[in-house]
Amino acid sequence: MRKRLMETAAPAAFVVMWSSAFIAGIIGVGAAPPMVVLFARFACAGLVLALYAVVVGARWPRGRQLAHVAVAGLLMQMVQFGAFYTAMADHVSAAVISLVQGLNPVVIALFAGTVLGESVTVRQWIGFGVGGLGVGLAVADQSHFSATGLVLCVVGLLGLSLGTVYQKRFVPQVDTRTNTAVHVLISAPVAGILMLGSGDMHIADPLRFAGSLMWMVAINAVACFLLLNAMLRRWDATRVGKLFFVTPLVTAGLAWLLIAQPLRPLTIAGLGVGLLGMVLASLRSGTRPDAAGAGEPAAPASGAVLGRRPGLAVLR
Repeated sequence: MRKRLMETAAPAAFVVMWSSAFIAGIIGVGAAPPMVVLFARFACAGLVLALYAVVVGARWPRGRQLAHVAVAGLLMQMVQFGAFYTAMADHVSAAVISLVQGLNPVVIALFAGTVLGESVTVRQWIGFGVGGLGVGLAVADQSHFSATGLVLCVVGLLGLSLGTVYQKRFVPQVDTRTNTAVHVLISAPVAGILMLGSGDMHIADPLRFAGSLMWMVAINAVACFLLLNAMLRRWDATRVGKLFFVTPLVTAGLAWLLIAQPLRPLTIAGLGVGLLGMVLASLRSGTRPDAAGAGEPAAPASGAVLGRRPGLAVLR
């Protein structure tokens, strides 16, 4: 009975928790400036994750390895979420941002062909085109949208994808627990500097700000991280990676239900087309989707049971 519950409840809970990060982010930037939200989130989550890594005795990167992890962290955390949170403040919907982030596997495949010398198939190129069309459809259905918001979404996607490829290239063997902690901790002071430089640190709604922050740290950072690793101990990374294909659809549903973001026919069509693009780009030689689509975590150096590549453990 317990095993059956894990088989059904854990994946559903993970998808909902992962998708809820976009909702929490929109609530947060509605209550405070994006960099204030980002700094608070990075600082709190970083301390919690670092404490967890210390308690379990995870191995910390050092020297040149630490420098590479820091660079990857700035790209995957600061650039990605700095751009996405600013896009949220610019009225880009949760569904669009989730769909753009979902194109990460496609962009990783294209970058990997150049940087890592991996082959890029025709199907992956088609998947990239189909996924881009899906984003275009979803964006076209937004009543409040700007070119700046679209550029920010692209910047966030590139930060995540480049950071993932960079980590795979320079530090493929690193403990994911300390890796994630370093990613967040190195990004916190950068967000703090940008926050101070903006001169806007006013929290308009302290209650909503505190609520969204607690959710992002407790649920999106800690609970998602632990549940992800628990699933990876039981199942292969390919099976877990498939869960990320449905997160844009779940995000759109949560945004409609919880924060009254409209779910119009063209948006639904865009999400469906984007999902098709992600699946196409993740298929290799006519086989099942590759979990690198969501980005698998780096293989740990101290025996933790995780995946083979960086990315799945990207902090929400």
